[in-house]
Amino acid sequence: MASVAAWLPFARAAAIGWVPIATHPLPPPPIPKDRRKADDEKLLINVSGRRFETWRNTLEKYPDTLLGSNEREFFYDEECKEYFFDRDPDIFRHILNYYRTGKLHYPKHECLTSYDEELAFFGILPDVIGDCCYEDYRDRKRENAERLMDDKLSENGDQNLQQLTNIRQKMWRAFENPHTSTAALVFYYVTGFFIAVSVMANVVETVPCGTRPGKAGPLPCGERYKIVFFCLDTACVMIFTAEYLLRLFAAPNRYKFVRSVMSIIDVVAIMPYYIGLGITDNDDVSGAFVTLRVFRVFRIFKFSRHSQGLRILGYTLKSCASELGFLVFSLAMAIIIFATVMFYAEKNVGGTPFTSIPAAFWYTIVTMTTLGYGDMVPGTIAGKIVGGVCSLSGVLVIALPVPVIVSNFSRIYHQNQRADKRKAQRHAGN
Repeated sequence: MASVAAWLPFARAAAIGWVPIATHPLPPPPIPKDRRKADDEKLLINVSGRRFETWRNTLEKYPDTLLGSNEREFFYDEECKEYFFDRDPDIFRHILNYYRTGKLHYPKHECLTSYDEELAFFGILPDVIGDCCYEDYRDRKRENAERLMDDKLSENGDQNLQQLTNIRQKMWRAFENPHTSTAALVFYYVTGFFIAVSVMANVVETVPCGTRPGKAGPLPCGERYKIVFFCLDTACVMIFTAEYLLRLFAAPNRYKFVRSVMSIIDVVAIMPYYIGLGITDNDDVSGAFVTLRVFRVFRIFKFSRHSQGLRILGYTLKSCASELGFLVFSLAMAIIIFATVMFYAEKNVGGTPFTSIPAAFWYTIVTMTTLGYGDMVPGTIAGKIVGGVCSLSGVLVIALPVPVIVSNFSRIYHQNQRADKRKAQRHAGN
């Protein structure tokens, strides 16, 4: 019976299969004391009451650091026979692992500034952080630098606010930060109200309000109530013009202000009105003016001054310019390739809509964006296969830069949230 009990575990292991628990090889066996180097000894390191033990040779792998050089002897306690460091023990655990494994990791839950201070104290450069953690460390480093820059700019802005004596400087401060005064806040909400009214009027004036007398077709509200919409448009344009002129007067650098994107949007939004005042009833000129009135839709972009979300979206698209450029370039290249293959696959089919490679561009664009209007359909088996591959390729190409854009949006959004929180705390403290 004893012999059966001895081989029974091995029989079970052979029956179920041997599955190793660890994926990495086991460490080498411990070196006996008589074979260990004479200069190697176990060191006791006390970090704010938490004790760590390691070998001297482990620390001396990196002689350019504090623990690997003779400078550590300045922290040796003769009574306790240990090295004492009044530092953060949680971060020191990762520092000691760097000496053991040669890989420095960044703990995400630790404060970045404290982590950098500990590395600087022990003489370790952040450049040796492992590839698995370096990207997170770099992102946190960038966010921390941006936060410090925002704090510095905010403090400088508060100091400059106390020194504002020029009327232009006070006006510009009121335009850029409406919450600094009651008058600026009222003007901020008034302009926002007229932007909404202008956009709604531009939409409602195209709604049918009856039939044309003696003519076929509906009569738009913009023509039936022409005077009402003209007066409404005049009031909105007067407000927008006054706002633009006041901003132009108060701008610290007028040339830079005129060249800015928001300034161009303001000009494009109000110019159709003034051009329309000087146009006669000539049919050709009136037709050109009707085409020009479409630029009034740009007034909706004026909401970006009143919406933090739109500004964050603009900053995100600006920061993702390279990713968006890659997306456009990849789509353009894929559209040309698939349109060319589709044309040669369908050119021998009678009545095919793929009459040329440019004509196949529309099908390729619609397919890669997964819209699929159905106005152009391949008729051959080869064309259908190309269409399926085109659809799958479009999904993959479009999905590639999306995580980067979402990540940048989240980073900029949280950065603005932190900036608003710091401003609120600063005002509450004052």
